Amino acid sequence: MSDQISQIYNARRRRRRIDPWSVGALLIATMVMVPIFAVIWFALTPTENIWPHLLRTTLPRYLSNTAVLMFSVGAITAVVGTGAAWLVVMYRFPGRSVLQWALLMPLAVPAYVGAYALVDFLEYAGPVQTALRDTFGWQSSRDYWFPAIRTREAAIVVLSAALYPYVYLLARAAFREQSGAAFEVARALGAGAWGRFFRVGLPLARPAIAAAVAIVMMETVNDYGTVAYFAVQTLTTGIFSVWLQSGNLGGAAQLATTMLAVIILLVLAEKLSRRKIRVFGSARGTRPVTPESLTGWKAWVATALCAFPVLLGFILPVTVILGHAFDANMWVAPGLHHAIIHTVTVGGIAAVVTVVGGVFMVYGVRMSRHSLPRQLMPVTAIGYAAPGAVLGIGILVPLAAFDNRLADAMVAMGFDDPGLIFTGSAAALVLAYVVRFFAIAQGTADAALGRVPPSLPMAARSLGRSAGGTLRAIHLPLVRASMGSALLLVFVDIVKELPATLLLRPFNYETLATRVHAKASLENLSEAAPAAMMITLVGLLAVGLLARANR
Repeated sequence: MSDQISQIYNARRRRRRIDPWSVGALLIATMVMVPIFAVIWFALTPTENIWPHLLRTTLPRYLSNTAVLMFSVGAITAVVGTGAAWLVVMYRFPGRSVLQWALLMPLAVPAYVGAYALVDFLEYAGPVQTALRDTFGWQSSRDYWFPAIRTREAAIVVLSAALYPYVYLLARAAFREQSGAAFEVARALGAGAWGRFFRVGLPLARPAIAAAVAIVMMETVNDYGTVAYFAVQTLTTGIFSVWLQSGNLGGAAQLATTMLAVIILLVLAEKLSRRKIRVFGSARGTRPVTPESLTGWKAWVATALCAFPVLLGFILPVTVILGHAFDANMWVAPGLHHAIIHTVTVGGIAAVVTVVGGVFMVYGVRMSRHSLPRQLMPVTAIGYAAPGAVLGIGILVPLAAFDNRLADAMVAMGFDDPGLIFTGSAAALVLAYVVRFFAIAQGTADAALGRVPPSLPMAARSLGRSAGGTLRAIHLPLVRASMGSALLLVFVDIVKELPATLLLRPFNYETLATRVHAKASLENLSEAAPAAMMITLVGLLAVGLLARANR
């Protein structure tokens, strides 16, 4: 009896003991949620409430432009990405083996780089209008009509060309997972090509397509470089204008809260759109789809349809940027090497911290006896949905307040004034990147650790290994390749991130993204070209990883 009482007592003590996995999960969730709560708090308690003024003046314009961009880009990317995925999975045509991977390449080119390249290509002094004047003998712009370039419609085209690969990637995976037998039955029942697409393929792939379109629309809301260059006033540009130009934190926070509400509505709409959809595979496995060979003009039409997005989203911007990058003097321009060092240093540190935190979070959920880490894990992915401008406000102001109080405390204790330790350095940038891209590392770690056979860590634990020792000896060697891929993917997204970097960087601190934005905004694409090419090359590495993972 006494032994049983002792066992019960020891078990209760173990349950009451502080669980390091729960503590770590709580710290990570706090790190992610504090910026979000800070923005909401600033919006509800502004020093100067300009919300009525925003409602009467600029907010309707910000909302309408943001909505038009979101739904237009979402619709175009849905059509282009789904259509291209259907063609490369279901049919054989000239160039298919190359195009099925080339369709991913626009992911390597940030949308703002595509915007700079498109304007350079189509502007008055660009090759298109110059060729028209030389061909027809026109002397000035008064002699002919050419559509305006810096418009909302051009921004929609650029964003669609840069973001459709999200839809293509998920739609292609969804179509490949479908059973070839279902399409054969549909064909036997008289369904034509369009019938098989709308009645069989599209309904089964709809959850994946809806999720991809939601991601595209969130990325559209987050964009700053493209819309600012095309002078389209959106919620993101409004945050920069109200905070940096008008100096009104409360108004900027209110716009940021509006952006958060838009993102939440998008996520809820995506969830509701597939609430009643259930897709199950056969227990016996499925026979893959056998591509049908196209001949004649149909084959070349399929090739052209798949090649056009690649031409607009990758070949055109890379060709234009390369044309400017051949100037050797631009590669030794002042500030470029500092931008490279800053990007590699800050991006590398943030990527390592993000991946280590992701592994800790996922492994802690599996090892902890408490439910807290499991409940908090979805919360840590919220940062990826939050736009960079929102995180910028939510991180900079609380950190600045902490910096000031820390400096005051150190001076009161007789030390020298340390200055702004966090906001005066790149620490705020690292924190923003970790919060923004934590979901990528967490998702990759969850998938990788889920593939480790449970018998291996169980055997290690039975031989006396601790939880940490099992992680080092068993899990990490087995998931090393996946974690390397996560590290690269996070680093690439950090390199391309512009809104959060612009808001949080210290004075006179440039990264490759901010250098491209600053030089191109001054119409100096030649100085922006080397940094843009470096960003694109880093992006191509990530595209190569995605292509290898989706073979």
